[in-house]
Amino acid sequence: MKCHRLDELISLLQPAWRQEPDLNLMQFLQKMADEAGFTQPLTELTDDVLIYHLKLRGTDKTEQIPGLKKDYEEDFKTALLRARGVIKD
Repeated sequence: MKCHRLDELISLLQPAWRQEPDLNLMQFLQKMADEAGFTQPLTELTDDVLIYHLKLRGTDKTEQIPGLKKDYEEDFKTALLRARGVIKD
């Protein structure tokens, strides 16, 4: 794991875990995995799953994912033309 990812994970994990002080770390990680719909063993839980779940936890289910929002186009034709380089920003 890269240092910046570790820092990001800790900064997201700390406030969320403080809201549930009665859980130990493994219980809290299991709870995050369950909330994220992760069904594999906890040993296979990746930092990506934790980071994205903690970032999006508590947001509206219909809200756009922040990383995808920047690439959003209203209609398919414009998106296709922009992707092919016909339309430039």
